[in-house]
Amino acid sequence: MTDKRKYKCIIIDDEPIAIKVIQEHLEKFDQLLCIKGFTKAIDAIEVLNNENVDLLFLDINMSGISGIEFLKSLSNPPKVIFTTAYRNFAVDAFELDAVDYLVKPISFERFLKGINKFLSHTQPKQESENKTNDKKDYIILKADKKNYKIKFSEILFMESLDNYIKVYTADFSIICYESLTAIEKKLSNDFIRIHRSYIINLTKIDVFTSSFVEIGERKFMIGRNYKNDVLKRLS
Repeated sequence: MTDKRKYKCIIIDDEPIAIKVIQEHLEKFDQLLCIKGFTKAIDAIEVLNNENVDLLFLDINMSGISGIEFLKSLSNPPKVIFTTAYRNFAVDAFELDAVDYLVKPISFERFLKGINKFLSHTQPKQESENKTNDKKDYIILKADKKNYKIKFSEILFMESLDNYIKVYTADFSIICYESLTAIEKKLSNDFIRIHRSYIINLTKIDVFTSSFVEIGERKFMIGRNYKNDVLKRLS
């Protein structure tokens, strides 16, 4: 991490042990400074009003007021990572533009992923735009001893076939000797991996729920390990 700025964080959770776990995770990051932890959401309002808080770790199922209700009450909320023992609030959380949704018990590996999302969201806008502008609007795929130049806008989805992938467009499909993991790095921001076997073009989705997406007549289940990222993008 090269950015020397300290990002101020607070934690709201009615379980002291949950606050302690998050604080211990935060201590491993030089860029993050935990100001305080609160077991009652109402007690955090003064800090939120008087401090420039960058990131809020917020429990959902709390006595008095839920984390979602509390966040809605804030006129200028900081970035939020929800921390909860319940999976069924994910859609509501991402509709509020949450950075991430962490399900307890929160491992450091999963916590790190959420922090990386936060840091990527807070990078300078110009830097993000430059990275986007550097990307091409097409990809070169090798199949049948030929090179195919395919625009990202033409691709519907990609399917893993062991050591190969099958790329589908509205007009044709081709099979390439490639892995989803490798090709994922070459795609534009319009694409997202929703399952270990599928990458889809977000702009081609016709229908979606918290469990699946549909592109034309094809229905794709959202994998458990990818659900948080997918719901965030879809929201």
